[in-house]
Amino acid sequence: MQNTKLLLTSFTFVGLLALAGCSFPGVYKIDIQQGNVVTQDMIDQLRPGMTRRQVRFIMGNPLLTDTFHADRWDYLYSLQPGGGERQQERMSVIFNSNDQLVSLSGDFMPGVSRDEAILGKDSGTSVTAPAENAEKPKPEQPAKPGSLLDSIQKDVDGVETVPVPTPEPLDTSPQ
Repeated sequence: MQNTKLLLTSFTFVGLLALAGCSFPGVYKIDIQQGNVVTQDMIDQLRPGMTRRQVRFIMGNPLLTDTFHADRWDYLYSLQPGGGERQQERMSVIFNSNDQLVSLSGDFMPGVSRDEAILGKDSGTSVTAPAENAEKPKPEQPAKPGSLLDSIQKDVDGVETVPVPTPEPLDTSPQ
């Protein structure tokens, strides 16, 4: 009798511990985010001809840089809501040999953001091809002497370029 009570108590205790590890309805599960968050507004700021530094400033560091394709950066983002279906977005940015932005591919394209499409607002950041008969912009007028623009221009013109020092090669001769 004593052994039966102890055995029943032990099985009940082990059963409750095993049940505690199971998923109960209503238990909170966290959302799992991985990768770079890419928004439509970030994509709208990208323009052909931008340098890698400018793209990195807007988009952040790429998640993937391919060794075999050094001219391509990949941005991946995945979100798995607690207990829900995993959603993934991908964006590839491609540069030319001069390290200038050439093209984009992926789930986002330049245009109206999702929020603006829902609200029906125009962001004013549409990308259009230049028309052949388009009016040419007027040449810039020089800044007035003594103005803020004049002082900034003088500072920019007075910048001296400094060559980047290159390290000497290592001595590879056997000793």
